Amino acid sequence: MRLLPRSLPGRVILVLSLILICAQLLSGLLLLRDRGQILFRSVQEEFLLRSAGMVRILDSVPEAERRLLLPVLNTPQSRIRLLPQPSRAATMKPDQQDLSRRIEARLAKLLPRYRDIRVELERSERPLEGAHGDPGSGPMQRRHGEMMGGKMGEMMGKMMGGNRGQPPWGFMHGAGSSIRMIRIQVPLKNGPWLVIERRVPEQIYNWPGQLLLTLGIVLLAAIAVAYILVRWVVRPLKNLRLASERLGKDIHSDPVPVDGPLEVAQTARAFNTMQQRLRRYIEDRGRILAAVSHDLKTPLTRLRLRSELLEDSQLRLKLQRDLDDMETMVLATLDFMRGTDSREATQEIDLGAMLESLQGDAEEQGAQVHLDNHIRKPFNGRPVALKRCLGNLVDNAVKYGQSVTLAAEEGDGEVVITMTDQGPGIPEQELQRVFEPFYRLEGSRSRNTGGTGLGLGIARNIARAHGGDIHLENQPGGGLRAILNLPR
Repeated sequence: MRLLPRSLPGRVILVLSLILICAQLLSGLLLLRDRGQILFRSVQEEFLLRSAGMVRILDSVPEAERRLLLPVLNTPQSRIRLLPQPSRAATMKPDQQDLSRRIEARLAKLLPRYRDIRVELERSERPLEGAHGDPGSGPMQRRHGEMMGGKMGEMMGKMMGGNRGQPPWGFMHGAGSSIRMIRIQVPLKNGPWLVIERRVPEQIYNWPGQLLLTLGIVLLAAIAVAYILVRWVVRPLKNLRLASERLGKDIHSDPVPVDGPLEVAQTARAFNTMQQRLRRYIEDRGRILAAVSHDLKTPLTRLRLRSELLEDSQLRLKLQRDLDDMETMVLATLDFMRGTDSREATQEIDLGAMLESLQGDAEEQGAQVHLDNHIRKPFNGRPVALKRCLGNLVDNAVKYGQSVTLAAEEGDGEVVITMTDQGPGIPEQELQRVFEPFYRLEGSRSRNTGGTGLGLGIARNIARAHGGDIHLENQPGGGLRAILNLPR
């Protein structure tokens, strides 16, 4: 998926973040469930104690004075009425009926003299008639509703499965989760029924802003700490990657520090061992090449001297041409095998000046070379090897394309040099084979017509020794383009 981060730290942090978010949501639900239950029980107990007190007060005064006390006893949260008959019982679910019976038993202990006590639980959200305002429209309730309401409250409610009039964690809260009104009916002396209604505060069911803010801060802090720890854990992997890039440019680069987790330390140790083996292999190969180069010169020189003693001039010329070809092929082979030799010290190179020098050399030989140079920063590399690489590419383009265009640009962390000629190009199936040793498109074995077939291979070896590469592509209007990429 494109949305997934590509780096290892990014993916680890994403997984940890998802785990933390799920854990925080579950913790929030459990905290909200416990909070709702505690608040509901607190409101219930306070209401029962206050209701018992009002029953005793109203039952102790004459009937004529009872109605005078009702405005005093009414509050924004509760409503008190006197009715000749009890109101019609509301329909309740089984779990609400069990809760209603428990409340009746508790109230019976507070009012042992009263036998007929009725408790009803409703889901109604209608305002309490006769009370001093809507209990759900006070300043505190409005502020809380503004804070937790609107789009955020609606979104959170939908996420947790809640609907309007029901708390979002109702599936965990039990019977009290859907209760909005508690009604108590107790018969007083001389027949009237005292009806006390108490509306359950919305704060019990709303998402508390302080809790959500705390969970959010904890989540952000945990993600920040996880980010720091993950970066610390994967830092050895980054060092290993940088060492791999250095190894491609310089086989004598410093080894990787063996630290970090056990698996990473073992990988770094194996990498250092591989680097040592490669270094020994290249050094052995260099010694072998030096020995072969020295040993071949002696028999070639003897053969050349002996050819001068031949009386047949035609045979002497043929033999000398064969010796020249042999010497050229041997030297080219040695050059090809030395292409990845990194014993030359790296230094800052002005590639623009190097290209201008190659342009001047080619123009002195009668070729047409146009240079478009946009390189301004020096490049860190091996100057002799790079000049050999660029020279082989320019010579190949001039030989087959006559007119050549050089373009040098600085890309994103790399230098791109393109060489476009006006020659016949190369068949598509041969674009990769021309880099193989001694492979030539020209069928003859004469070095005057087809060369040795090692020029492009040497150039690519040098480019790869610098961490880059060479690609060939045919132009739509004819001609061949060689693209040299050199990372900085």
